[in-house]
Amino acid sequence: MRYLYSLILGLALGAGSVFLYSLYPPVGLVLSILASTLGIWAVGRLWGKRSYRFIAVAAWAFVILRAGFPGINEEYLLQGDSMGISLINFGFIAVVIAILTPL
Repeated sequence: MRYLYSLILGLALGAGSVFLYSLYPPVGLVLSILASTLGIWAVGRLWGKRSYRFIAVAAWAFVILRAGFPGINEEYLLQGDSMGISLINFGFIAVVIAILTPL
């Protein structure tokens, strides 16, 4: 069950990041990266294993990368501008740091 909960939390963090990053251009990006980092860290802290963090990061990465591809009607949730690219790059760096932090 904990694996399922960490998967669902990772999906929710990814969706929240996608919807929040363009709210207010500099502030939304920082909030979405911080929320993702703290959420991934909290998953491992809550259940005491790093493997739960890996599952949450995999789900987060799936949502973030899928949002960058066109949908059915050729719409993008993550745009190819500096904000979208920054979310992908700095977000991945932040979640790797969240994985590597001690429990």
